[in-house]
Amino acid sequence: MSAHGDVDMGHTVAGWTGTALALIGFTGAGAALCAAWMPGVWLGLGLVAVAGAVTWLLHLAGWGKPSGPRPRSEWDWRTRDTAARAGHAQCLGCRAGGPRRAAAAAPGPGPAELAGQEFDPAPIGPA
Repeated sequence: MSAHGDVDMGHTVAGWTGTALALIGFTGAGAALCAAWMPGVWLGLGLVAVAGAVTWLLHLAGWGKPSGPRPRSEWDWRTRDTAARAGHAQCLGCRAGGPRRAAAAAPGPGPAELAGQEFDPAPIGPA
């Protein structure tokens, strides 16, 4: 059991890479701001923007994770997401990835379509 309990924390190659790049970018921009070097501030902020793009591209390549918890066998951060090629349902990043992914990741029926249908509410607290 981890320090966070028995839960999927969502650690992925895409997440760690994007976080590291963004941290380096913010640190560089902050140091450049303290040194009053404006080109360094812009370079650091540019690296933060690159971090977002790299994270998104890695997610589309299968190194991220779909929304929600994963099965225990897929909790390792090096596990590749094989469903990413077709797109994840309810995933804005997959919908922005192009028409093929947008069709696969199209949102399901909304509240108006589900009105009057029975459903089981999610449990609250530990299961």
